[in-house]
Amino acid sequence: MRRFVRPVGITEAERAGKTITQCLSDLQLDLEAVGSYIARTSPTVIYKRFIEVAEAALYEKELRDEQEELS
Repeated sequence: MRRFVRPVGITEAERAGKTITQCLSDLQLDLEAVGSYIARTSPTVIYKRFIEVAEAALYEKELRDEQEELS
């Protein structure tokens, strides 16, 4: 019998973030086509959640950049 063990300390959100990061790291991926697909096929709530993820990433990046400037 095979058991799947999650590493301790990795949340579902972190795992999803890692998956998204791995997908976006493919430089041959057509981001416009991905965005078009999401807009056309996903319910509005999914699209809005996608925007929320992007805004949260932008906020964290700006916060980290600001902290680096202060130190």
